[in-house]
Amino acid sequence: MIIMKFGGTSLGTPESIQNVFRIVCDRVDQDPVLVVSAHAGVTNALVETGRTAPGGDTNVSEIVDLHHRMLEGLDLPADLLDEQLGEMADLVRGMQLVSEASPRGRDLLLSFGERCSARVLAAYFNQQGLGAEAVDAFEVGLRTDSNFGRARPVPDDGRIVRNMGDVQGVPVVTGFLGRDADGNITTLGRNGSDFSAALFGNALDASEIQIWTDVDGVMTADPRLVEGTRPIPTMSFGEASELAYYGGKVLHPATILPAMEKAIPVRVLNTHNADNPGTVILPEYEESSGPVRAIVHKDNIHLINLVSPPMLQQHGFLAKVFGVAEAHEVDVDLVATSEVSITMTADRADHLPSFCEDLAALGDVSVESDHALICVVGQGIAHTHGIAAQVLGTLAEAGVHVRVISQGAVKVNIGLVIQQVDVKKAVNALHSHFF
Repeated sequence: MIIMKFGGTSLGTPESIQNVFRIVCDRVDQDPVLVVSAHAGVTNALVETGRTAPGGDTNVSEIVDLHHRMLEGLDLPADLLDEQLGEMADLVRGMQLVSEASPRGRDLLLSFGERCSARVLAAYFNQQGLGAEAVDAFEVGLRTDSNFGRARPVPDDGRIVRNMGDVQGVPVVTGFLGRDADGNITTLGRNGSDFSAALFGNALDASEIQIWTDVDGVMTADPRLVEGTRPIPTMSFGEASELAYYGGKVLHPATILPAMEKAIPVRVLNTHNADNPGTVILPEYEESSGPVRAIVHKDNIHLINLVSPPMLQQHGFLAKVFGVAEAHEVDVDLVATSEVSITMTADRADHLPSFCEDLAALGDVSVESDHALICVVGQGIAHTHGIAAQVLGTLAEAGVHVRVISQGAVKVNIGLVIQQVDVKKAVNALHSHFF
C-alpha cells in the first residue's frame, strides 16, 4: 500500500484532476490511498470568509461558483456538493448573525474545502470507471486535541485501520482535518494535509508516503528566491525535518515524525512531471551526498532578548522562561544564552505581547522585528571541518551582518539570524558557495 497526497495546486483545475487520475491509474496495483487538500485557492478564500463574516461583509458565492465550475469542467452532477456547500453557507450566515467567528467555527468552515475536493475526486474516478470513495478523515478515526487551528493528533489505537477496511475502492481521504473528544472538527494547521498523509501512512503501515506537489522534489533553496536551484535526490529523516521546520516550503514540519516512527520512506514528486524521480527521504543518511544539502529560510522572525543579572548561577531559570513560552503557545526556534542573558527567536507575533509581558517578571525584555532565520542543513556537517567558517565567511563577503548563530550538538544544521532585508542576498551567496 502507498499513500498519495495531492496538494491544492495538483487539484486546481479540471485538467489537473484528470492528470491526477492518470497518475493514480498508473499506480493502482500498489493499492493507493489518496489524501487530498482543498482545490487551489479555496482554503485562502475560506480563511478570508471567516475573517470578514462577523462584520457582515462577506458572501460565499465565489467559493460556490469555483466548485460549480469544477463540476462542470469534469462533467459531474451539478448538485454533487449541494449538501456541503449548503452547510457552509448556513455556517457563514450564523457567523454574520452573531457577529462572531470562534476558533471552533473557523475550523468547521475551513473543513469544507477538503470535504468538497475529496468528493469531487472520488466522483470523477467513479465516472471514469475506477471505483473510489470519499472518506472524511475524522469519520474513520483521526482524533486530535481541541487546539483549534493547530490541532495535534492523539495516539491511534488501531481504529483507523479497522474503519478503513470498510472503504470500497480507492479511498480519497480529506487531509488537514480531525475531530476532538467532543466531536468538533479540527484542523492540523496550514499545509496539514502532508501531516495527515503521514498519520495515515503510519496507521496503515504503508510501504511509502508520496507527497505530490508542483516542484521536482525538495530543492536546494527556494526557487522563487534563487536561480539555479536543483532537486535533492535523497535526504535523511533528520535533514528533512530540520529543513521543513526552518522554512522549507515543500513539507509540513510534522510530516516526518509519523514516518520516522515506522521508518516509512517519504517521496516528494511533481504532479506535472510524474516521471521525475523527485526526492526520497530515508531513515539513514547517505555519506556520498555531500555535507550541505539545502539552504532554507524563515521570514518575519522576532528576536527576543531577556537580560536578567539574577539568573547568574541560578538553577531552574531556563525552565521558568520556557514555562512562560509554553503558557503562551510560543514556539521558540533558536536560543542563545550567556551568564546573564537569553536571546530567542519566535514567529507568532500575535502571541508575543502577552508573552513578553509575563517574561518581564524575570528581567528586562526587548523585542526586535524584521529579522529572518537562515539555516544551512546537512547531516554531513557533523563530519566535515570548517563548514561554520565557510558560512560566516561567505556572509561576511556578501556584507550580511549575523546577529545570532547556533549549531546544535547533532550538527544537522547551522542556524543564523539576520536582518530581513538581507535574506535574498544571504541565501543566494550561500547557495552559490555550496552548490
